[in-house]
Amino acid sequence: MAERNLEGKRIAILATEGVEQVELTEPRKELEQAGATTELISLQPGVVQAMNHIDKGDTIPVDRTVEQVDAESYDGLLLPGGALNPDNLRQDEQAVGFVRAFYDTGKPIAAICHAPWILVEADVARGLTMTSWPSLQTDIRNAGGTWVDQEVVSDSGIITSRKPDDIPAFSKTMIEQLQGGRHERPRLAGQSTAG
Repeated sequence: MAERNLEGKRIAILATEGVEQVELTEPRKELEQAGATTELISLQPGVVQAMNHIDKGDTIPVDRTVEQVDAESYDGLLLPGGALNPDNLRQDEQAVGFVRAFYDTGKPIAAICHAPWILVEADVARGLTMTSWPSLQTDIRNAGGTWVDQEVVSDSGIITSRKPDDIPAFSKTMIEQLQGGRHERPRLAGQSTAG
């Protein structure tokens, strides 16, 4: 039995059509076993179609839509990958704003595989060391981040991993960072220095 060291924590999982199933379900299971409450936030109500690489997987029920929530209601954010999922999310202003709000408040964000695309779109990669699916490395570098090929990277409360094989290390690091609370982040252009 896992230690229940996330009791009382609420974690948002932001995902939509095309999410890589194992990158949502396995970290979610780890969070819940650690005592956290999770909610799947998406662009539309109903269900999202998960994928097992290029094959359809299960449909996963949506708890709330992005327009019904705000980052203040959660202690952390999980961003699963899959190529289609983050590509759809990064085109939605509310979804991008939701991610940016977690960054601005210093709350932990965990992004795996293609999900760092959303971090790039939210303009929060600058000054951070990150990993991802290898095809995103140029996007991360162009956004001012440093890309490395590692199983898991944690920088200023932003946890990133490359692929499903990294999920055990990703989940462990995510839970550790969620225990720690808020994080100092690099100040971005256009941010005020006020509290």
